[in-house]
Amino acid sequence: MISIRSITLGDLKAYEHWSQPIHAYHEFNGPYYNKKSTDEVSVYINDLKDKLQNGGNALPSRKMIVDPNNNLIGEVSYTWRSIETNWMEIGIIIFDESYWGRGLGAQALKLWITELFKKHIAIVRIGFSTWSGNHGMMKLAAKLGMRQEACYLNARIVRDQYYDSVSYGLLREEWK
Repeated sequence: MISIRSITLGDLKAYEHWSQPIHAYHEFNGPYYNKKSTDEVSVYINDLKDKLQNGGNALPSRKMIVDPNNNLIGEVSYTWRSIETNWMEIGIIIFDESYWGRGLGAQALKLWITELFKKHIAIVRIGFSTWSGNHGMMKLAAKLGMRQEACYLNARIVRDQYYDSVSYGLLREEWK
C-alpha cells in the first residue's frame, strides 16, 4: 500500500536522483517540454533544502508518493487551470518504471483527488491532460472514472512525430 505526504529533508537525495533527466518517465511526462539539466536539478534541490530548513512547505502543490517503507516512488501535483472558475489540473509521476503497470498510479491519484476535494471546498472539477502516446495515463483516466473532454489534434511533437493532446476530467459529484 502506498501513501502520499509532503517532501522532507530526508527525501532530497532520492528526489534529486529521480529528478535527473536520464530516467524513463521523462519520455512520457511532457516529453515535448525541455528537461532540467543536471545543474538545474542541483539548483532546484538546493532551493528546496533552503525552504525546508527554514520551516517552509517546499512544494505546496505537490506530495510525494511513498511505499510502506517510506521510500520515494513518485509524486502527485496540482495546478490551477482557472482559479477563477475553481478548475484544477492534477499530475502524477511514478519515477521507477519497475513500478509501472501495478495500479500504484490509480491508488495515488485516488488519495490525491480525495484530499484535494476535501481541502479545496470550492473545486467543482479536477482534470488532467496528456498526449496520445501516453497510453498509461489514458488508461488511468478511465480507471478513475474520468471522461475524455477534449482532444487537440496534432498538438504535441514527440521524437519528430505529431501526437494529440488529450484532456480528461470529472466533477466533484462524480467522485466516489
